[in-house]
Amino acid sequence: MRWRTILLQYCFLLVLCLLIVLEAVPIDIDKTKVKNAQPVDSAKIEPPDTGLYYDEYLKQVIDVLETDNHFREKLQKADIEEIKSGKLSKELDLVSHHVRTKLDELKRQEVGRLRMLIKAKLDSLQDTGIDHHALLKQFDHLNHMNPDKFESMDLDMLIKAATSDLEHYDKTRHEEFKKYEMMKEHERREYLKTLSEEKRKEEEYKFEEMKKKHENHPKINHPGSKDQLKEVWEETDGLDPNDFDPKTFFKLHDVNNDGFLDEQELEALFTKELEKVYDPKNEEDDMVEMEEERLRMREHVMNEVDANKDRLVTLQEFLKATEKKEFLEPDSWETLDQQQFFTEEELKEYENLISLQENELKKKADELQKQKEELQRQHEQLEAQKLEYHQVIQQMEQKKLQQEISPSGPGGESKL
Repeated sequence: MRWRTILLQYCFLLVLCLLIVLEAVPIDIDKTKVKNAQPVDSAKIEPPDTGLYYDEYLKQVIDVLETDNHFREKLQKADIEEIKSGKLSKELDLVSHHVRTKLDELKRQEVGRLRMLIKAKLDSLQDTGIDHHALLKQFDHLNHMNPDKFESMDLDMLIKAATSDLEHYDKTRHEEFKKYEMMKEHERREYLKTLSEEKRKEEEYKFEEMKKKHENHPKINHPGSKDQLKEVWEETDGLDPNDFDPKTFFKLHDVNNDGFLDEQELEALFTKELEKVYDPKNEEDDMVEMEEERLRMREHVMNEVDANKDRLVTLQEFLKATEKKEFLEPDSWETLDQQQFFTEEELKEYENLISLQENELKKKADELQKQKEELQRQHEQLEAQKLEYHQVIQQMEQKKLQQEISPSGPGGESKL
């Protein structure tokens, strides 16, 4: 199972990435007190991978739209609801011809890419006679009815598709992580079945000891609490904890100076907490679980702080959160090792599903083996026919040669 670490911008990535002209609240900071302070060149910061299958297309559309001054100006004046409702998409009709031409080309490339994906999938299933154009309907981030032109409908569909898909991202991630944990346990139990009684007991003892070792870690501060942020202030930023100031903290960790704390900037704040629990050198510490812990911390803070649910934290939202009781007196934070992700029934159901999939794969493998054997038999037949044909040709050539060199009698007649 492939588990990816995704640093995610939320559903307004398409448009909020364009708001680079917004200025953060000016705050005076003595950068000389910050350890290893480095100037940040915002132009070099790459936008995060959204995890969407049309991520590259999304980024390319953003880059092209950024070049149109009219669209850029309208965007700066638009609010979130105008963007979500599709009202902003109508402004696409007024962008320059040069920009529209580039967008048209991007759409043609994306449609071509999707058609290739469909064809590859259908070829793998050995399906034929399928209308590929009709199958484009399953992709809702572009208007498949007009594959050659990028219209206002395309921009509207792209925004809404990204909004919908990314809203469900965390839920999907939770389900995938649950499957990951069940697969780990399934493989462990299957391995135990291959061992003798004595070896099995040794492995079980080792497993329990590793669990205890992993659970024996320092206290984890509640993500987003004053204690957690002060620890970052002191140990990462190198500042006096007695001088902790939320405004200054926000400015320090708004890495690209766009006036927001986005998701990857938030996730970076939890590194110190994660290092208390996970060490890549330790056999008992799973790095996939560490990244899931980081994402859950980010998810929790966003739910607590992000008032308008655009998954970008403004200075006002951040300061308001520091006034809450939970900021000063938070509940204890449960790490993943303190949680149960699946029941025995769920594990058995998952194992049954795996068994069915394995049987299906075995069935397909047997069919492929039979096809291979049949092809091999046909190949051998052809080789035998080829050899026989070659022998006949040789015999005919030898006969012809003998006729040409046969001796003649006194009258010139052949002796043969």
